[in-house]
Amino acid sequence: MKKLFNKHNRAEVLCFRRWNGHGYSLFQAIKRQVRIASLVVAYLYVSLPQEAVAQTDTLKLSTDYNLDEIEVSAQRAPVTYSQAARIISVIEREQIEAAPVSSIQDLLEYALGVDIRQRGTYGVQADVSVRGGSFDQTLILLNGINISDPQTGHHNLNVPVSLKSIKRIEILNGPSARVYGPNAFSGAINIVTEPDDDEALRMDVAFGDHGLRDLNASANVKTGKLTSFIAASNMASNGYISNTDFDIYNIFYQGRLKTEPGTLDFQVGYTDKGFGANSFYTPKYPNQYEATKTTFASVKMETGKTLHFTPAAYWRRHQDRFELFRDNPASWYSGHNYHMTDVFGLSLNSWFQSDLGKTAFGAEFRSENILSNVLGEDLDDSIKVPGESGQYFYKGHSRTIISYFAEHTFYVGNLTASLGAMANWISDLHNEWNVYPGIDLSYKFSDQFKAFGSFNKSLRMPTFTDLYYSGPTNQGNPDLKPERSTTYEAGLKYRTPALNAEAAWYHRIGKDMIDWVRLTDAELWQTANLTEIKSDGLEVNADLNFGAIAGPSFFIKHFGVNYAYNSLDKGSSNYLSNYVLDNLKHKIVFSLDHSIWQNIYAGWKVRFQDRNGSYAKYEDTVYIGESDYEPFWLADLKVYYKNETTQVYLSVSNLFDKSYIDIGNISQPGRWISAGISYQLNFNK
Repeated sequence: MKKLFNKHNRAEVLCFRRWNGHGYSLFQAIKRQVRIASLVVAYLYVSLPQEAVAQTDTLKLSTDYNLDEIEVSAQRAPVTYSQAARIISVIEREQIEAAPVSSIQDLLEYALGVDIRQRGTYGVQADVSVRGGSFDQTLILLNGINISDPQTGHHNLNVPVSLKSIKRIEILNGPSARVYGPNAFSGAINIVTEPDDDEALRMDVAFGDHGLRDLNASANVKTGKLTSFIAASNMASNGYISNTDFDIYNIFYQGRLKTEPGTLDFQVGYTDKGFGANSFYTPKYPNQYEATKTTFASVKMETGKTLHFTPAAYWRRHQDRFELFRDNPASWYSGHNYHMTDVFGLSLNSWFQSDLGKTAFGAEFRSENILSNVLGEDLDDSIKVPGESGQYFYKGHSRTIISYFAEHTFYVGNLTASLGAMANWISDLHNEWNVYPGIDLSYKFSDQFKAFGSFNKSLRMPTFTDLYYSGPTNQGNPDLKPERSTTYEAGLKYRTPALNAEAAWYHRIGKDMIDWVRLTDAELWQTANLTEIKSDGLEVNADLNFGAIAGPSFFIKHFGVNYAYNSLDKGSSNYLSNYVLDNLKHKIVFSLDHSIWQNIYAGWKVRFQDRNGSYAKYEDTVYIGESDYEPFWLADLKVYYKNETTQVYLSVSNLFDKSYIDIGNISQPGRWISAGISYQLNFNK
């Protein structure tokens, strides 16, 4: 252990390079120190007070799978879906099984206010954004643990579980810094898998056009007080056009151990992707290829009765090999890009209930590190790239993020008010502390109808790609400042067994927004902080449950519609934008689920998209100018037979074989047909 100053003469800190006398490879590899501040959070793990007398939580509803009673991650303290004073979309298991989709990305295409721009199909790679934000501004969580990638948001959806393993998805629209910390700038998406008390084995096999195969196996196993969920999957295709083939492997384990002190929840996952990246990052060189590997592990404990504690620790490693030329490289090409990020996190969330409401407080330590041959600052010594022969990292960067949270929720008659703030320190910001407050309000006029409003501030740190990437068409900027925003929101919610409807208006003022821009076609794309961008939006959602209206035997089961509008004001600047201004102006989605005959059903999804902005249009790798995005309609259909143990299905995406472009110069697939069977063997019945 030693004391040192960093190169920016920031405050003195205690650091260590070894643990228990061993020089672990991670500390050696990153050539950086891990701040001993993490021990402050770690200390709390072994000093949790236990309460002898339980206090009833009168505000927490029982958590079966009635939607109103699902606990969602909208505040620091537990809150149910019906209590939340925000727009939250919850996609449950039954909805997932009825949807004509095969990946998380495809499913999110239909969510309110969510913009999915897919480079590769079936979960290969997609950029996800919420409410007109950029793909780096949406935080992704797996069972409440932050799995976002600091290298680039392009990798945020590299999740080690397939769609078949997911129990539900929660989407929080709007900034969430005081709940999740930095980078929950325009929204957050929490992907939830849960071990089931019923022991079961599930198999799902599907095949389709373009050599598609989709193989899934999962099991719930109960051993004493330990419940385990294990899942593995493989999805592959020859590709719908040249150089769009892919091969994806996932393996995932989640365990839940119930003990006297509390419940221990731990998970570990691994995903391996290899895919043709036709024109992914520049149409000038379409023969690109990418291979990524993601390893993830976390452990979380829920303990305490009057004073509740939830300590957590997590680690995520992401490895990326990008080939600008999959074969036949140009004479000037010097080699592939290699990157490896390691993220470590420790957090503690605590809350208690009193006559004044619920009070929550907590802290998080997060260390983000990258090794690369192109991103970062020069290393003192080169480091061998794991798993690659004769390749070395020459650059790297490390930053530390420390956040403290506090929140209190009042319940006064029909009024609910949640006030909170996040105090944040980031090592790259020259020892500055910043505070990001927020308040959520709701007033219940009746059991069915309530109004809500909110005010929240948030920030996003630039990714390592924003800071350092340099290529044939792009140039990063190591002097970037973080993005900051202030968001105002107001809306109404109406909920009965037959109808769930909500509407919200929001106004966001973004400062120092980060984008890849250029003034003329001849210049490189460069990252820059844009002075100010104002955003106004409207979201409307309505879901009809015909079972509650006409009875369970009625052939129409569900009909839903959601609409999102977003408008950006960039001021008088005349730059070309590569990402920030290419947001969805209009998006409307229709959903219909109905029976056909006995146990045979159909699920329809139809959506319309109209995107702002333009893209660099190429013909045969030759740039011919900027082209506006054209609006389009798409329809997807799933027909399936279902009983208690089996589902046999036929799915058709892009039913009417529409040609369209949704990102860059990348042609999206036409009609794609697949068919499969899912079988679940229940051991408890």
